[in-house]
Amino acid sequence: MRRYTSTHWGLREIVEDAGGPVLRPVAEDPHPNAIGLDQLSPALQSLRVRRPAVRESWLRGGPGTAGDKRGEEPFVEVEWDRALDLVAAELDRVRRIHGNGAIYGGSYGWASAGRFHHAQSQVHRFLNTIGGYVAHRNSYSLGAAHVILPHVVIGMGTLMEAHTDWQTLTEHCELFVTFGGVPEKNAQISAGGVLQHHLPGALARMRAAGAEFVNIGPVADNIPEVAQAEWIPTRPNTDTAFMLALAHVLLEEDLLDRAFLASHCVGFDRFAAYLRGVRDGQPKTPDWAAAITGAGADSIRALARRMAARRTMVNMAWSLQRADHGEQPCWMVVTLAAMLGQIGLPGGGFGIGYGAENVIGGRGRRLPAPTFPQGQNPVGDFIPVARVADMLLNPGASYAYDGEVRTYPDIRLVYWAGGNPFHHHQDLNRLRRAWARPDTIVVNEQYWTATARHADIVLPATLTLEREDIGYAALEGHMVWMSRATPPLDQARDDFTIFAGLAERLGARAAFTEGRDAADWLRHLYDESRQRMQGEGIALPDFDSFREAGLVELPTDTPVVLLQDFRADPAAHPLCTPSRKIEIFSERIAAMGLHDCGPHPMWFAPREWLGAKAAVTWPLHLLSDQPKGKLHSQLEAGASSRAERSDGYERLWMSPADAEARGLARGDLVEIASPRGCCLARAWPDACIMAGTVRLSTGAWFRPEGGAAGPEGGREGGHGGGGRDLAGNPNVLTADRGTSGLAQGSAAQSCLVEVTRCARPPLAHL
Repeated sequence: MRRYTSTHWGLREIVEDAGGPVLRPVAEDPHPNAIGLDQLSPALQSLRVRRPAVRESWLRGGPGTAGDKRGEEPFVEVEWDRALDLVAAELDRVRRIHGNGAIYGGSYGWASAGRFHHAQSQVHRFLNTIGGYVAHRNSYSLGAAHVILPHVVIGMGTLMEAHTDWQTLTEHCELFVTFGGVPEKNAQISAGGVLQHHLPGALARMRAAGAEFVNIGPVADNIPEVAQAEWIPTRPNTDTAFMLALAHVLLEEDLLDRAFLASHCVGFDRFAAYLRGVRDGQPKTPDWAAAITGAGADSIRALARRMAARRTMVNMAWSLQRADHGEQPCWMVVTLAAMLGQIGLPGGGFGIGYGAENVIGGRGRRLPAPTFPQGQNPVGDFIPVARVADMLLNPGASYAYDGEVRTYPDIRLVYWAGGNPFHHHQDLNRLRRAWARPDTIVVNEQYWTATARHADIVLPATLTLEREDIGYAALEGHMVWMSRATPPLDQARDDFTIFAGLAERLGARAAFTEGRDAADWLRHLYDESRQRMQGEGIALPDFDSFREAGLVELPTDTPVVLLQDFRADPAAHPLCTPSRKIEIFSERIAAMGLHDCGPHPMWFAPREWLGAKAAVTWPLHLLSDQPKGKLHSQLEAGASSRAERSDGYERLWMSPADAEARGLARGDLVEIASPRGCCLARAWPDACIMAGTVRLSTGAWFRPEGGAAGPEGGREGGHGGGGRDLAGNPNVLTADRGTSGLAQGSAAQSCLVEVTRCARPPLAHL
């Protein structure tokens, strides 16, 4: 019998070795990676939270005590009963005195690929059973896209499942134009786990079939070499200007599909007036765009003509909308595809995120999933996820969001389970100041991350490998029984057990558990899903047979063409926009009267970019992309993550010209500084990145100089006030501001920095 576990970066087989359980990629995966194969190694286990721990001042003084010392003070380990008593009492105090609207339920969805032991579902269900909590909406990855796309075409969640599949692209696509590449390192992962990694083979097949690739952006290596892509270097954050110039060529040379624009879209005439500069006096010509983007005007004209003459897929990477006015490239890529008139045709149209996750471009179909119910949240308040520091720092302040004026709640208690805000969030020194404001912060966590070290009470959670679960990814084509490989380390407990203990103390155990333990829930969730699958024509084995088999493959043979039905008959298959068509001009957004998001796609200069006045002082544009050797900050100390560093430090990719101008050679230790902070890295000159741009991947565990305390109280010398980050976390540098008043998404990619040789190396080597 084969035993499996599901991880976001691939299914793994659990095999017994002389030294204990070992993980291996499954044989069914043609392009496996090695991320997480060492999860049970002593090096990673040494970083675990082993016992409940309480910050020293909070344990002595109670809620609201010395919040500014979070991240600096040592922790005191306590018994489980005492820890649960403390957390339950504090939850009860806050809800009695301040109401459940003073509790923020923080989480992020990548904690586990399992359907039951999924920290986000567990914490939300628990908080709902005790009266509710302030929630968050959208994601750091797609904050702008989630809000703008339902106004324009379809929601991002639906779009992710409906991208034209790779096989159809192989058969029909002639030209694949991508803004921001098709990054293989991002496509290593998928939320429900990956059985077969598609991207390298898919691009190779497309290229062999004659498809040509054009990669537009500041870096060349964000698309696999097998694509043999033509690279058009452009300055970061200028993609919308480039697309507007392409649209101008299509308009002026009459290369657009006017019939499609008339039958399937609304508002093109008003957008055309903008392209021609009727109001602002500035036609959006290739010459205009060349001055902004750095690309040649002739290359823009030539590309527009090629796109009109070929079956063309226009794609943008998710990173484009993580920037000032990140709504605009999303809107513009749809508009450009609409002008070409190929939306709904095999091999043509648009994509938002080919390469962002393995699931995009697959042929799986949505099927009824085993779903742990979260219940109803009695508290209606929420924030856009990237506005957490604003909320904590400015209770009662108002802000714009998707046509509303909302008010930040006054949060007294943060309960975080799953995810690491000291990885995801921007301007981490500002987040530290905000994090000092609540009375109490409770975290369920496996490792001593920066988030755990900045909490008041830390409860040790189990790893996926220390529990049983159901992995499910119908769009990836599998359901897997996730076997337990090893007992829980020391006193770690799964989130369900932790919350059941808290619910009991708060009189809500029956509501939370419904009389089931974890094993009962797994059987119940599977049986429910199995019954609903029968209605889809899928016959799953019974629960015990499923456990025995370990892996059940689901159908992945359904060709997908994005918006094919809408194209064939827009009246019978309308969109969910107000007009039921593609909205190139949005009356709804126009009525919002936003100064930073107009009624149609527009060029807005970012606050930080190479054309800004600030570039005189901060002359390099920082890109903070996803890491190659890990997912976000997960397993940051693992072997795959360490392999991507240089002598223990993260690599700062920069152009050879920029390195030479600063007297830097490959491997030199450098300081990267912005108006918000600085961090250390190794200079890594490479011709794959254009001059004026540097790249530092996310995921390093935030390590402010002076250290952050764990249970042993260990700290390293230096300044502890939030200056340098020793680990190389780019979010020490990025700005904490919203994309616009429409979406309030993360604008991390709009960030100017300077790089200098490190004159003061840290006292201790990483």
